[in-house]
Amino acid sequence: MKILLTGATGYIGKRLLPILLENGHHVVCCVRDKERFNPPKSLAQHISIIEIDLLESSTLKNIPNDIDIAYYLVHSMSSTNDYRVLEQKSAINFRQALRSTSVKQVIYLSGIVNEKELSEHLLSRRNVEKELEKGQYHFTCLRAGIIIGSGSASFEIIRDLVEKLPFMITPKWLQTRCQPIGISDVILFLTKCMLEERTFNRNFDIGCDDILTYREMLLGFAKVRNLKRIIWTVPVMTPKLSSYWLYFVTSTSYNLATSLVESMKVEVVCRNTELNEILDVHPISYVDCLNKAFSKIEKGDIDSSWKDAYQSSGMGIHISDHMVVPEHGCFNDKRNAKIKDIESCKERIWSIGGKNGWYYANWLWKTRGFLDKLFGGVGLRRGRTNQHTLAAGDALDFWRVLYSDKEEGRLLLYAEMKLPGEAWLEFRLEGNKLTQIATFRPLGLTGRLYWYAVYPLHELIFGGLIRKLTEVTN
Repeated sequence: MKILLTGATGYIGKRLLPILLENGHHVVCCVRDKERFNPPKSLAQHISIIEIDLLESSTLKNIPNDIDIAYYLVHSMSSTNDYRVLEQKSAINFRQALRSTSVKQVIYLSGIVNEKELSEHLLSRRNVEKELEKGQYHFTCLRAGIIIGSGSASFEIIRDLVEKLPFMITPKWLQTRCQPIGISDVILFLTKCMLEERTFNRNFDIGCDDILTYREMLLGFAKVRNLKRIIWTVPVMTPKLSSYWLYFVTSTSYNLATSLVESMKVEVVCRNTELNEILDVHPISYVDCLNKAFSKIEKGDIDSSWKDAYQSSGMGIHISDHMVVPEHGCFNDKRNAKIKDIESCKERIWSIGGKNGWYYANWLWKTRGFLDKLFGGVGLRRGRTNQHTLAAGDALDFWRVLYSDKEEGRLLLYAEMKLPGEAWLEFRLEGNKLTQIATFRPLGLTGRLYWYAVYPLHELIFGGLIRKLTEVTN
């Protein structure tokens, strides 16, 4: 079958794609920016890539007419304050675009919306569902609560809280109940729904058998990790204070933290498990989800991470717009050094950041990350999804990868930290020479003052970095 996959660069989409291909389908991947879509070369002959923007109806003409099934896996809850309006408009545009196709079924992954009073985030998901179900096709909506898997936002936030804080003073919403589900089961439900007539024109809640409070989820995580944690729940922590608490302790953005706090006041418990019997899927327990996630992490086998999504920084950049580093009106710190061991140098460049840090004066990088957090930026807590490979679109601490070709020997990063301007950091290997260029395009007088204020630190940071990258290690 020919399947249209929206959200192909997202957390769910990246995991669903290889399963669809394994099952022999041809997949049309919808992306906003082709530059950040990097499927394995072995899959290239089985996929088509189209560039569309769901907010621009004219771009939806790129959708082929002969599709059989469409997956709608697009969410934008933390990118702007008016995401509800944007999500609804996207759904309307998508529904209308499908009129000229032969699509038989649309499958949408939403959130559990069984309470009378919903958060802005969950209400937006419900509105999208209402728009999509008006289409001239069979519609199937799967509603999930907390998704647990290596790299998922929920898993990483729980992990940050439990592993960093021996004791926690938490708001009363930690007593709210939810019904989690593992990412592998989500993918299984999504694939087994295809052209299953018993799922046509219906919505289903999906979750494992465990109904837990958020407090129980944190303590369950601590038990799996053999950590002793103490949690006190108090009724005085306001939503705004709770959002700041999540933002500073975890790797989440402030906008996402705010949306999560609002949603955590709402119970997300399944109405029933009817779909389990229809599709013969029996979700694994919360503890098994955690163990499976850590097994993936220990092997370095993380297929996708929410941190690589643009919502992790709140910057909806288009990679191709920043690929050419500007020269006019910019400040540069350009350094060259001879390479003593080319392969060793390459490995260090492509392993930079995350757990490995920045090799020299790492405390200064951490200080810059802390200051970035104070001013509402992403800081260093995002790390990187894979410690040894980088692809265009990946998050790398407070940078975004624009271009990465290890064989060619070029890595280009774009700053997503809070700055009075724009910044790039580039590494180029040419023969036995490494060229390292930091470029800053200032915004007005403030940008220029910023550059001169940090200039004395450049010799320490950038000089030390290039020395560490080119030295010989035993």
